[in-house]
Amino acid sequence: MLRFDAVSVRYPFGNTYREVLEHIDLEIDPGEFVTVIGQTGSGKTTLLRLALGQELPARGRVFMDGNEIREPDRHRGYVPQKYSLFPDKTVLDNITFGLEVQSFSLLGRVTPAFFRARKRFRAEAMQQLLRMGLRKEDASKYPDELSGGMQQRVAIAQALITRPRIVLMDEAFSALDPNTRAGMQDLLLELWRLTGMTILFVTHNISEAVYLGTRVVALSKEYEPEQDRQRGSRVVLDMQMPNSPGRHFKQSAEFARLVNYVEEAMEPPRAAGPMAAAV
Repeated sequence: MLRFDAVSVRYPFGNTYREVLEHIDLEIDPGEFVTVIGQTGSGKTTLLRLALGQELPARGRVFMDGNEIREPDRHRGYVPQKYSLFPDKTVLDNITFGLEVQSFSLLGRVTPAFFRARKRFRAEAMQQLLRMGLRKEDASKYPDELSGGMQQRVAIAQALITRPRIVLMDEAFSALDPNTRAGMQDLLLELWRLTGMTILFVTHNISEAVYLGTRVVALSKEYEPEQDRQRGSRVVLDMQMPNSPGRHFKQSAEFARLVNYVEEAMEPPRAAGPMAAAV
């Protein structure tokens, strides 16, 4: 479904360039839950932006269903780290917004057809709301009346209602407290099992990556001692995870072993010289 073909990304840095991602080859099949892990600055979010079409690679190409990605579209839903809700819209209006924009132009939203469709959209949004574990009375609330966990539930509903082919999630639970985060992880796993959707989930939390993913992909930078420089991040681990193990898995010795294995795979080689601290 989603393919990164020899993708590299670099940004201007003074009089030269700094490599962020280097020669990324990665394929994601329908129905997979792929978690991407890496240290700060390893290019995880950049990888997601490439998949979304918000950014284009310096080299290589990114494909969705065989078509090169050049810009965002409705086939790729997105849940950012910060809640993507409109503060002046109710919960229900936030959820239906994507469907309305996708289906009607600005002028089209004053026609009888729009108001008929809007009734259908709102009924579907209410179903999504309840599926997220929220209540009917939450539909008329505004984002600032919701907790962080509730806002993120709405953001996920907002992404899912347009029925994207893949959902891209960027550190989606990192702003939540530990208990709320654990609950959101279980909710997302339940939604994934029920719907069979495809998810690409970026996180800096190794335990979260191992718990959620059917595959864990780790990114890490490489150090070139001859030139005393870091290269762009590469895929240093692409590993299948146990199939839907459930919450009890977090307490097992196997879970601890897998977390340790991923952590070691991400550890970059240490330099002997002045670049060591930077690496």
